[in-house]
Amino acid sequence: MELIPIHWWRKEFRNFRISRSSFFKQPWANGVVLLACVVVAMLLANLPFTKDIYHAVLLTEMTANIISPGGTVEWVFPHGMTVEKFINDILMVVFFFTVGLEIKREIVCGELSSFKKAILPVIAAFGGVLVPALLFTVVNQGTLAASGWGIPTATDIAFAVGILSILGDKVPISLKVFLTALAIADDLVAILVVAIFYGGQINLPLLGIASLVILFVVLMNRLGEKRTGLYIVPAITVWFLFYYSGIHATMSGVVMAMLIPMEARYSQTKFQRESRRIYAGLKSSEADRIDEVFPSTRERHYLRELSKLSVRTIPPSYRLEHLLNPIVNFIIMPIFALANAGVEIKDPSLFNVFRAIDPVTGSVGLGIFLGLVLGKPIGITLASWLAIRFKVGAMPAKANWPMLFAVACLGGIGFTMSIFVDTLSFAGPGIDPEITHTLRDAGKIAVLLSSVCAGVLGSLLISLVSGKKSYSAESRSEALPEN
Repeated sequence: MELIPIHWWRKEFRNFRISRSSFFKQPWANGVVLLACVVVAMLLANLPFTKDIYHAVLLTEMTANIISPGGTVEWVFPHGMTVEKFINDILMVVFFFTVGLEIKREIVCGELSSFKKAILPVIAAFGGVLVPALLFTVVNQGTLAASGWGIPTATDIAFAVGILSILGDKVPISLKVFLTALAIADDLVAILVVAIFYGGQINLPLLGIASLVILFVVLMNRLGEKRTGLYIVPAITVWFLFYYSGIHATMSGVVMAMLIPMEARYSQTKFQRESRRIYAGLKSSEADRIDEVFPSTRERHYLRELSKLSVRTIPPSYRLEHLLNPIVNFIIMPIFALANAGVEIKDPSLFNVFRAIDPVTGSVGLGIFLGLVLGKPIGITLASWLAIRFKVGAMPAKANWPMLFAVACLGGIGFTMSIFVDTLSFAGPGIDPEITHTLRDAGKIAVLLSSVCAGVLGSLLISLVSGKKSYSAESRSEALPEN
């Protein structure tokens, strides 16, 4: 038997590393990983030899009991914390923090930075929230499911933009920008919905203390403090106070994201001056090399200085967003999907979103399906038409109404945010926990089915509307909205 030479293994390993790196840089990679986690979660929740372990792990307590010298429990922290709540109330804070950073960036210098840029997608986003909420309410009015109206109001930006990237030049770049800005505005509306309608009973003293901490951070920001580390302790404090005050803890991530500075510690002038000094030092250090070894001891010193200079010239918000995005996309969101998409199918009729409306529990599945698959594109298109009709906004370049409607269908991909809202819905005084659990399971299945339908419908319509027409990247400058 002939042995495979070692250089072959090295080459294959190097190729694997390159292909893996290339995969994670694709805009659709996050969606592929999430879908895989959904499939794994469904299997874990339903296979006979894994379902008990799966649910037991999620319900495992993660609290620390503080015991007095007499042996009695004085305090439990964090109160009621399980693995599932740890994922939804702590890990998802990081997700909402990155969403907040993205929204702030777009408002300050992106697609929401001017009235002309922002007005059409913002109006469309409100239409895409109101119509689905209205359809869900019409279906479930007067039933226990009525509180779930917020579930079909969200758009998953990762999946929507990922599908647009796969479709390539079939969609005008102006509509890709439109959908991205719409999804960001939609995220902001969804955050407000969660904060206002899906919190608990408000503890005003704790909320007051949280407000004082936030004011302290605002003052620190105004005074020009740009060291990221000094924002960590206030961020943890605000999370703690939100967790016990009745406002959903994830909102602390959004609040703190809005307070992270977008100005760098070092100005352009200082960067240029210091970089010239460092490069001069590197030049003068060439004589210190031994046997042409680079870098020498002095050169390593200057390279470290150059690294610090570069980091401090990048604004903290951009730096944090760049650092956290891969962690959120490929660790936190997959973990969230594993923990929340695992629905045990005790009743196959849960997959039938068109079943008769129960007078007591309503029809979560039908409300979500109508909201995401029909309500989203209708609301987005109708709101856009009104904005353009009354000359508040303008039709994106090289776009038409059939193409805008086709792209709006992708707004019905709810997934992450919709599942998150589902985990907060249907609970309340007097509601049987078993009914709450059943309604949430029905909601999760409906979100998954509706998101798939919205994605397929949008892709098919875009392919039909575009025909053989191609919108090449050369038209990007014409497609982008004016400042």
